[in-house]
Amino acid sequence: MGSALLALGASLTWGLGDFFGGIKARALPSLTVMAASQPFGLAALGIAVVARGTGIPGDEVAWSALAAIFGTVGLLAFYRGLATGAMSVVAPIAAVAAGVPVIWGVAVSGDHISGLQAIGFAAAVGGSVAASIELQPERRQIAAGVGWAALAMLAFGGYYVPMHAASTQDWLWPAFLFRCTSVTIVFTLALARGLRPGGLRAHWPGLVAIGFLDTGGNALFAAAASTHGLLSVVSVLASLYPVVTVLLARLVLGERVQRTQDAGVLVALAGVVLITAGG
Repeated sequence: MGSALLALGASLTWGLGDFFGGIKARALPSLTVMAASQPFGLAALGIAVVARGTGIPGDEVAWSALAAIFGTVGLLAFYRGLATGAMSVVAPIAAVAAGVPVIWGVAVSGDHISGLQAIGFAAAVGGSVAASIELQPERRQIAAGVGWAALAMLAFGGYYVPMHAASTQDWLWPAFLFRCTSVTIVFTLALARGLRPGGLRAHWPGLVAIGFLDTGGNALFAAAASTHGLLSVVSVLASLYPVVTVLLARLVLGERVQRTQDAGVLVALAGVVLITAGG
């Protein structure tokens, strides 16, 4: 139960962070959004590491560096997708990443799930997709941002497995090393592209919030893994962030949400209950 709640916390913070990140990515380059926001999360984790005063628990935390490569690529692609397309289209495609750790956990790591949880998985993933897609049969063209969303899906799927492996004994060190690696990658890319951090004064409050929310989601996911939650369970629950993003897009931005999307939210929440009850 504890790991499920932590994973849901990760879903909530990621959903909030992605919504605000998507808004900022429509006004600023996606790489600038990441470069300006992520150091705040890194600073918070650094303070926490120093305050706790414990050493690295084991070699497994090194997997967080691989997770950071996947996560950074995925988030950059996701922001680009949110900036160029509708959040209600881009978010569900990225959510399909939940299928990667489920397959890995069952086929490779030997995770076992109950029949009730299997139904919950299908409902959670299918519901989050339905909640985020606008059905427009009159338009046959590929929606804007779909290519970036597909890249984010693959990268996010690759993130879950090594981050779970890095967090089997501890959550703080993997989260800290993940953010160290991510910030290094982002700053290197920003310098290579010659980006200059100008014109950000009006955006700083949002950028600070994005940094804390994205880092908080990673830390909560690591905490869920450190409580020995099944990879297949915590990854699916954490991947429900599109529900949050889509609801905010509806309430704040006024994006049109159809009845099928409303039904998808209810199905996704029912899936959460089934996964938690069956664990």
